[in-house]
Amino acid sequence: MARTHRRAGHVSHVSHWSVARQVLLLQIVVVGVTVVGATLLALVHTRDLLTAEATRTARAVAISVADSPSVLAALGDANPSTTLQPYAERIRRDAEVDFITIMSTAGRRYTHPNPAMIGGHFLGNTGPALRGATFTETYTGTLGQSVRAVAPVLSRDGTVRALVSVGITIEKISARLQEQIGVAGVTGLLGLTTGGAGAYLVAFRLRRQTHGLAATELSRIYEHHDAILHAVREGLLLVDGEHRLTLCNDGARDLLGLPADAEGRDVAGLGLPASLAESLASGEDRSDEIHLTADRVLVVNTAAVRSGSRTLGTVVTLRDHTELRELTGELDAARGFTESLRSAAHESANRLHTVITLVELGRTGEAVQFATSELQAAQQLTDRVVGAVREPALAALLLGKTAEAAERGVELSITPDSELGDIGLGVRDLVTILGNLIDNATDAAVSSGPPARVRVHLRAERGTVLVRVSDSGPGLAPAAAEDAFRRGWTTKGDGRGLGLALVGQAVRRLGGTVEVDRGEPGSHGGAVFTVTLPPAGAPAGPGEAAS
Repeated sequence: MARTHRRAGHVSHVSHWSVARQVLLLQIVVVGVTVVGATLLALVHTRDLLTAEATRTARAVAISVADSPSVLAALGDANPSTTLQPYAERIRRDAEVDFITIMSTAGRRYTHPNPAMIGGHFLGNTGPALRGATFTETYTGTLGQSVRAVAPVLSRDGTVRALVSVGITIEKISARLQEQIGVAGVTGLLGLTTGGAGAYLVAFRLRRQTHGLAATELSRIYEHHDAILHAVREGLLLVDGEHRLTLCNDGARDLLGLPADAEGRDVAGLGLPASLAESLASGEDRSDEIHLTADRVLVVNTAAVRSGSRTLGTVVTLRDHTELRELTGELDAARGFTESLRSAAHESANRLHTVITLVELGRTGEAVQFATSELQAAQQLTDRVVGAVREPALAALLLGKTAEAAERGVELSITPDSELGDIGLGVRDLVTILGNLIDNATDAAVSSGPPARVRVHLRAERGTVLVRVSDSGPGLAPAAAEDAFRRGWTTKGDGRGLGLALVGQAVRRLGGTVEVDRGEPGSHGGAVFTVTLPPAGAPAGPGEAAS
């Protein structure tokens, strides 16, 4: 039980090692086992090669000696050893074998490296050679275990006259193998050193990339990272130094409408608006920039990620301000209506003082006439707006914008043939479209000087809504008309224009179109913005701004 606890504690301790340390240990074990195994395999193979080489050498020398005519001639002497012993020793030294034994068919030695053994009986097998065949074997003789070959000495008629045995001792083969062990050992040590150094370098790089964290810590970080990415409602993007999208969460995919294969692609090829794509790829720190997509208003923040002097990429956060902008538009309409009431109250106070003063001066008739005419003018304006526009929010917007324009010296009027009933379209989008067009027209009219006029035409025919706003301003050049609905465009030159961009977005969302023309000669002049919206419930097309 104690041993089991110790083993479990050891495993737990190893599991807390950093990934780099575990990889280093694993690599060292793998390299060590591989090098040692390869070295042992090489030594075994070398031993087999040396044995095979010794066998071939013994066989070749045995056949060469057996085929020598001088050997056959010496066998006819009374004492063959006298001639054969010097001959065999000379061949033995030249061939670097351990023994050459020439013997009779009965096995009596004529030669031997040890002269005392001459005349003795040969130790080993001779059966195959006596039948005329050369063979090899490993056998333990007078010189110890050896690899030997035995060949027959044949007379001219093919009769076996004698036998020749040539051998190389296992001790000599082992000595040559020991020489190879040293070389193999040096080679193996070099392989271990090189493998260990490579493993250390890999572990060092891995430690830098994993910050020395253990596998469990990395797994926990990944789980937290994945959970946070899916839980955060705001959009989060990571863009590398090559302007490729490396990471995006679910919020970013929803806000930008990104495809499933967005990660790994260049941000310029994701189908985003040009200004937004440029902001994502800028690699700069940007704060609370407003960008428009086809149907959303986004607040974008970018922060460059740097390591020393290198820029590694950009972290981008996205917040959806679409509903906030729509509510802001409605609030502006309500504020405008409030301002119109304030202006009306202020004017009413002035008119009341005028009437009171006329009464005090005894000019009662003039006081009644003045009060009646002013009342009729105010009532006519209200009646005209309310009669033409039955949507309360739009009517309030027009009344407020009329009073606001009057304070700026601009005459804002509604065409007599304007009529807009219940059309079933979103009030927020209509407030955005009409309010921003009137604001833009009022600014243009003020910039061109008096008489400054803005004219509004609203009409609904067969369900199609027509909104036309013209002004007495300087108008728009064709090139400017093409860029008017782009985020940041403005005639003021501050790059902060957003109103017309919101108009373009709302028109696209409703599936309509917007055109920009110049006023006809003799009319208001300036620019004419015409918005055409399809009936409610009609399929929304892409919509586009045409000039």
